[in-house]
Amino acid sequence: MPPARRRPRAYDPARTRGAVLAQFGNVRAAVRGLTAEQLALPTRLGDWTVRELVAHVGTALTAVDRLLGEPEPARQDGRLLDWPFAIDADADAIAGTARRLAADHPGLDAHLADAERRFTERLDTHPGSRLLPTSGGALPLADYVVTRTVELVVHTDDLTAAVPGLDIPLDRQALAAATRLLADALAVKAPGASTEVRIPPYAVVQCVEGPRHTRGTPPNVVETDPLTWVRLATGRLTWEDAVAEAKLSASGERADLGALLPLLG
Repeated sequence: MPPARRRPRAYDPARTRGAVLAQFGNVRAAVRGLTAEQLALPTRLGDWTVRELVAHVGTALTAVDRLLGEPEPARQDGRLLDWPFAIDADADAIAGTARRLAADHPGLDAHLADAERRFTERLDTHPGSRLLPTSGGALPLADYVVTRTVELVVHTDDLTAAVPGLDIPLDRQALAAATRLLADALAVKAPGASTEVRIPPYAVVQCVEGPRHTRGTPPNVVETDPLTWVRLATGRLTWEDAVAEAKLSASGERADLGALLPLLG
């Protein structure tokens, strides 16, 4: 018997908005005092510098402003869970935009402040049902805002990794939304119910074809913490390294998810 179709996870728009703004505020506060030498440091994103990465963080919010400036699609033809699999196609354009923004905005805090202002104004004047033409298809504004938590959590971690001692805090609600979205995306990529992926305290999903358990402990279990999961899902950490570093536990013949990761680049 095929697994029952899960109802799409619901996200509270007010909490999501608060999480996005809280995490963006954490980044703004942390990078405001970076020196020129720190801004010139390399990152784990190819040849991006810290300055370019900070400039790119602003686009997590200005993307909403940009998409709202496009004609509204006639109908919704995408799902929130399509978004993780569609963004790789934009990688080259994203890198080019980051370099341009870094060059055009020597005052990065002013750039981030403007991004926050425009984001807030847009959410104040548009309903969550307003459709946006995203890379994952036409999505409601409220759904697209959920994807901003992934962008901000991932790039907060990138910045923390790039600048010794920076240690930007992660907002609990932002980390929760990002974890859940990426966990649900795994279940879309590998539908089934033979493996249970546990990411306490935020998410539990079943995935991978095979015998389905109905009671008791499932035969295939993966468990890890939220930040490790985000790193695995976005290619910041490989499955092999996570196992070697004891960042996760995996038991059962269908518990090796290495071939399914990352979910996005």
